[in-house]
Amino acid sequence: MNNIFRKVQFLSAHVKSSSIMIIVLLFVVLNISFKAPSSIFTIATGHQPQISMDKLGVIRIIYGDSDKIYCATSLDNGATFPDIQKIGEIKDMHLGNSRGPQVASSINYTLVSAMDKKGAIHTFQLAHQSGKWTKVAFANDVSGTALEGLMGIASDNYDNFYAVWLDLRDDKNNKICFSKTTNQGKSWSENKIVYKSPYNTVCECCKPSIVVSQSKVFIMFRNLLNGSRDLHLLQSDDLGIKFNKPVKLGNGTWKLNGCPMDGGGLVVNSNNEVETIWQREGLVYFSKLNEEETQIGLGRNCSISDAEKPILSWQDGKKLKVKDTNHNDVFEIGEGSSIKTIRATDNKVLCAWEKEGKIFVNRL
Repeated sequence: MNNIFRKVQFLSAHVKSSSIMIIVLLFVVLNISFKAPSSIFTIATGHQPQISMDKLGVIRIIYGDSDKIYCATSLDNGATFPDIQKIGEIKDMHLGNSRGPQVASSINYTLVSAMDKKGAIHTFQLAHQSGKWTKVAFANDVSGTALEGLMGIASDNYDNFYAVWLDLRDDKNNKICFSKTTNQGKSWSENKIVYKSPYNTVCECCKPSIVVSQSKVFIMFRNLLNGSRDLHLLQSDDLGIKFNKPVKLGNGTWKLNGCPMDGGGLVVNSNNEVETIWQREGLVYFSKLNEEETQIGLGRNCSISDAEKPILSWQDGKKLKVKDTNHNDVFEIGEGSSIKTIRATDNKVLCAWEKEGKIFVNRL
């Protein structure tokens, strides 16, 4: 912020025309991203980081490295990650382009899912009290149906976990499939196809997302309807027993003959308002259900965290950007891909991303 003020003072001293002054000041204020504080460090080699934080404020970064899955744990709001555990190993694991291990934390457990290239969804569970990871049941109940390797998971406040993925069962077309855990995460319910496009398939290479709030489950996915590839939202009011018809997000549409390979993300706040981030034609949008979308930047590979004061992140070319709506600043944190964020208990924003085969973190 001080840099902007110095530039404004300089311009004030050198620009005499008031109309030109206003234009120049608007350009400066509206188009400059702040450089993030230089507290960047690496924690390991790896790809596709995901972040979770449990009710005690313990932060875990999950990532893949070849066929192995790791968990880096921080007890000091992400300032250090001294403990790195190997969770498990999956032969021919999907890794890259939003494919890779997914994570969610409940009160007593953390669950990680990962998919292999034969279409199986493996899951691992951490008991917070013991600190031990164990492999639990496969999430998909028909083998070889999750060949795309794209899924999302979520948790509720009662140690239950929920999963959504692209599934090819029955007719080899991608559909939205849902399941939830039983027996404290040790097994999964019968899989349920919750949406099938009337045009045969949903968008083939875009990651679906899921979030749970009280009795409500929300699933966001990129649909394929009459040549348009727009984000849609499914809602269940009874923890996934039945889902309403999907609702399109945003007012615009994207006619596209091909998959953009970009899903987005969603959160739900304490008022059960769904907040989403996604891209259309290279523009990143923030939107709420049944409201007009708001453009926040150029780019793709966007994500969102912290439902009450949303943190928005995206990739603009090689540059990674983070917008904290708590104070509305946009930070440029460096270069890389696969950026994820979370708000720690000290109100700092923890960012994790990958670059050149390494996992980087920064606290804003």
